[in-house]
Amino acid sequence: MKTSTNNPHPETQILSTSTAGSLPKPAWLAQPEVLWSQWKLEGKELIDGKHDALRVSLQEQQQAGIDIVSDGEQTRQHFVTTFIEHLNGVDFEKRQTVKIRDRYDASVPTVVSAITRPKSVFVEDAKLLRQQTSQPIKWALPGPMTIIDTLYDDHYHSREKLAWEFAKILNQEAKELEAVGVDIIQFDEPAFNVFFDEVNDWGMACLERAIEGLKCETAVHICYGYGIKANTDWKKTLGSQWRQYEVILPKLQASNIDIVSLECHNSRVPIELLELIRGKKVMVGAIDVATDTIETPEEVANTLREALKYVDADKLYPCTNCGMAPLSRHVARAKLQALSAGAQIVRTELCA
Repeated sequence: MKTSTNNPHPETQILSTSTAGSLPKPAWLAQPEVLWSQWKLEGKELIDGKHDALRVSLQEQQQAGIDIVSDGEQTRQHFVTTFIEHLNGVDFEKRQTVKIRDRYDASVPTVVSAITRPKSVFVEDAKLLRQQTSQPIKWALPGPMTIIDTLYDDHYHSREKLAWEFAKILNQEAKELEAVGVDIIQFDEPAFNVFFDEVNDWGMACLERAIEGLKCETAVHICYGYGIKANTDWKKTLGSQWRQYEVILPKLQASNIDIVSLECHNSRVPIELLELIRGKKVMVGAIDVATDTIETPEEVANTLREALKYVDADKLYPCTNCGMAPLSRHVARAKLQALSAGAQIVRTELCA
């Protein structure tokens, strides 16, 4: 694994585990098991509370045996909107209803003028995480296409133009995160699983612009969404095989992205589609985030064994299917423990 040039950490072990992104927040910070949950604190208490939650989230990952750790998105209300809140050009009071991911209606803020980033968004949080651990750390940012799908555009009047503006801004943020010691910068692009023509026409190019010039490792996370009703209902319409990855994986295989993070366990994605990104590092989703059922270590191991038919062992990273913010902390902890235990089973088999 490449590491940030100013912060050389030890190489990670084979089958290093990670999470896709969000983890449940403590009940004293925000209402648990809810997306877009309102903060329960204000002012300096909120800042301190977010940072306390980040420390707790890190500790829970470490206790579960997660190798590549993150902030659990504890300082964010939502993986997209919290980034947008820190930019100029978006009016959160002027709201419109749009269909997100061509799937469900949501009230979203409006782009009213040119998008600019007056200062870094997550750098101080990333510094805090870096200070807390010597383990490799991963930081997630929303991808350009997924951002624009969560806004109403009343200024650029072009999804492509707006995406390019966000790609430039994300690149600025990513370079600052790299500079404070982030080892992997991940771009969350669930929209890639929906808007195939746009991915082909400009979406992939915008993602490449977002990672331009980075020396740390880069990842893209593409899944079928949080375990919320709108997403689970959508999955029921996709038939016996989910082949969306078949369209986008060849493009990712030819891209400069280092790691591709995908949903695998309990999904109807044909596992053999992983062959389409042979040679890339793959974060294989071996934990289902759409159910409270705790996977057994052997179930995790089975998913990883299947993935190893198409991904070389030194390029496979056991992971969760998506973020776990809507789950209870008890369930999330147990699932992370199962992920680590399952990875250890396969790691032992590979080393035998």
